[in-house]
Formats: sequence, C-alpha cells, structure tokens
Amino acid sequence: MIPGEVLPAAGEIELNAGRPVLTIEVANTGDRPIQVGSHYHFFETNPALQFDRPATRGQRLDIPAGTAVRFEPGQSRTVDLVPYAGARVVFGFRGAIMGRLDPAPAADTDTATDQGGDAEQETQP
Repeated sequence: MIPGEVLPAAGEIELNAGRPVLTIEVANTGDRPIQVGSHYHFFETNPALQFDRPATRGQRLDIPAGTAVRFEPGQSRTVDLVPYAGARVVFGFRGAIMGRLDPAPAADTDTATDQGGDAEQETQP
C-alpha cells in the first residue's frame, strides 16, 4: 500500500443514493462564464443565472465533491440538485441565508421573530 492511496470498493459507487432530486433549467443571462461548485448553495448563485430560485433554497448540485458546473454566457442547461443534509445550516456564500435553512420549530418561532433572527435564547421579562 502506498501512503495516501485510496482503495475503493469494487463496483460502482452511487452518489446521493436515495436522495430526492430537483431538476431545473438554468440560463446564464450575463456576459461572462459562471462556475458553480458542487456544494455551493444554489439559491445564492450569481444573479445573472436565471431559474426558479425559491425552489432551490437548501439545494446543491448533484455532482461529485470538488467538481463544478460552468454556465457560458447565453447558455441554458438542465442541472440536478439535491438537498443539503445534516443540520441544514449555511453561512457565507452571498450572505442571503446566514443560518437555518428550515423554519424554526414552533416553540422557537416567537423568540426568533422578537429578536429579528434565528435566536435560541430566552428573552428576559
């Protein structure tokens, strides 16, 4: 064995097996190519990409990690998206979400509204 060598199991490895897939049509209306990485929050991609943006909240490309899809100017293409898993909390990207992707549980909703965000602290009387 060579240090760092990867010995995958025999046969095909299916990515995102059993995950729901959302297929959308995306058009680059800009004048420059736009590249989107495998785990980028698709909802927050470049505004020059036109698609059903609200439907993509909490979704990422269904492609191998570390790869990307490139949209040339004027190009339209169909892509598959899968939902983020785990805690479903995102930060960064274009700063549109900065927290939970899913609504807070009913018990947290009032507190979050009172404090203007996804607060989990109790308010003092």
